[in-house]
Amino acid sequence: MKIFTSSQIREIDAATIRLEPVTAAGLMERAATTLFQRLKDTLPPEKKINVFAGPGNNGGDGLVLARLLHEEGWPVRVFIVETGSAHSSEFRLNADRLERSGISPLTLTDPELFPVIGRDEVIIDAIFGTGLSKPPAGVAADVIQRINLSGAYIISVDVPSGLHCEDNTGADHNKIVRATQTVTFQFPKLAFMFAGNDEQAGKWEVIDIGLHPETVASMPTVYHYIMREDVRPLLQKRRKFDHKGTFGHALIIAGSYGKAGAATLAAGAALRTGAGLVTVHTPASAVLALQAALPEAMVSPDQGSGNITGLPDLTPYDAAGVGPGLGTDPDTVAVIRKLLETTTIPLVLDADALNIMAQHKEMLRMLPPRTVLTPHPGEFRRLTGSESTDYQLMEEQKAFAARYNCIVVLKGAHTSVVVPEGDVYFNSTGNPGMATGGSGDVLTGMIASLLAQGYDPADAAVAGVYLHGLAGDVALRIHSEESVIAGDILMNIGRAFRETHFNSLSMYL
Repeated sequence: MKIFTSSQIREIDAATIRLEPVTAAGLMERAATTLFQRLKDTLPPEKKINVFAGPGNNGGDGLVLARLLHEEGWPVRVFIVETGSAHSSEFRLNADRLERSGISPLTLTDPELFPVIGRDEVIIDAIFGTGLSKPPAGVAADVIQRINLSGAYIISVDVPSGLHCEDNTGADHNKIVRATQTVTFQFPKLAFMFAGNDEQAGKWEVIDIGLHPETVASMPTVYHYIMREDVRPLLQKRRKFDHKGTFGHALIIAGSYGKAGAATLAAGAALRTGAGLVTVHTPASAVLALQAALPEAMVSPDQGSGNITGLPDLTPYDAAGVGPGLGTDPDTVAVIRKLLETTTIPLVLDADALNIMAQHKEMLRMLPPRTVLTPHPGEFRRLTGSESTDYQLMEEQKAFAARYNCIVVLKGAHTSVVVPEGDVYFNSTGNPGMATGGSGDVLTGMIASLLAQGYDPADAAVAGVYLHGLAGDVALRIHSEESVIAGDILMNIGRAFRETHFNSLSMYL
């Protein structure tokens, strides 16, 4: 699914009006009606609804929604928030329709006119939409703060009022609606992908309002939201006479004294993701534990007892996943350096492999083309020396991927995959239960497995991230956010593949 900027969304709206053809008011009616259909089955009929509408088209959407709710019997109050801007023609049209339906809005020209709203009531936030170009001020800012203090259930229309659709660096988040739920039109907003905006966006979802499909298809964007329909075509089909040699030999370089589990998780994930053969190069102290836990994997014992001291012959292998549980001993640093100098196979680097490069930044210039790096934000900041967050961190991720011709997988709630060409792919799967030790080791093994099977590195990263998150979602159906562990993610990789192939788990659960 594409993610567009606010200016592109306005272009698509205009193209829809021009090419369908449909009037601007007709498109507004369509969007608000779709929103009404989404909400009517979830809002109890006795709930008191309070609609706050600004003077623009987002406010017009709110007025249409208020009329539709009123006509279906909900008790609705409407408050028009004065922002100093003129009312749009569509707003005026729908204000007249609302009056004729029997609702007379109250205009809030003074924050002291803000109504008393019970905690058991619902607020519909339709003050500002995607066209906002500066922070809210005056009465609007005060109303937003009072909405946030109300304790009511807050539903934002398209985007929480005050939130910019892209970059909110330096924004005063006290002047942005903190939505319980955001129902956004047609496309996710880029701002929803960033942790700093989570309290404002709340639980968000996308509804299709029928914008012109050919315009959507032809409009270029570097931002994408990874969905099942994007991943399914990437997955390779297996043929009747394929054999283990067909699906590659993955090497996992991982583990140190006390961290055999990291190597076991990565290797197990590589096997579950379909590699024909998996070998783990690990210190001698980890060999027995690994072979007992994972008899399907082969082990290449390192001469070092507590940490890896040498690099195995890479000739038999088709790809390598490197880093889980390695430690940063000087001998291990030398191994990573030699690997970067000599390898001819695709790599995915994680955890201590990244920490080693952060300590020896000259190694970044040695990365083979299109190596996949899988840092969490802390590891990425160590690599870059940056303290940025959210939008600015994404910009640095893009610059890093271009500078070093690598693929950067920045792990988080909407893990982002950035390729050297500048495209950004945000993940749609995953849940807070995956915030547990070893989860990243599983992802490393999955991507290494796909690389060994011959997947393009970008496809391996995108598919691996999606399947990893989906495996975590399946695990959550069985456990809880508190109790999911990395082994649960690993054991549900197969179900994630099945759900991606067949749409539903019901046929085999």
